[in-house]
Amino acid sequence: QVQLVESGGGLVQAGGSLRLSCAASGRTFSRYHMGWFRQAPGKEREFVAAISWTGGSTYYADSVKGRFTISRDNAWNTVYLQMNTLKPEDTAVYYCAADRTGSVSRQTYDYDYWGQGTQVTVSS
Repeated sequence: QVQLVESGGGLVQAGGSLRLSCAASGRTFSRYHMGWFRQAPGKEREFVAAISWTGGSTYYADSVKGRFTISRDNAWNTVYLQMNTLKPEDTAVYYCAADRTGSVSRQTYDYDYWGQGTQVTVSS
């Protein structure tokens, strides 16, 4: 069992930056691939970024590539999402998720545990 708690969301102007954190409980955090997803009002939850359990592989949605960076610190059971050059279309609730399966996935249904989400609002 893994419990995930996101933090770091807020209101920022377009062009600004935010750093999201996701703290995980449990001793097996380092065995999980981790992902960030987001959901805007009236839209489906979508993939943002993912990182392998070693941190050696990262994956991004095309819409955030070059602006967002996912990283993890297994010693602190934490995964991060650094978001730069934010745009109004990045406004959403951001969720972190943990995946026990063998390969890193971009699909919500492959993730076993989810946090409660943190709101990110980017004003124009």
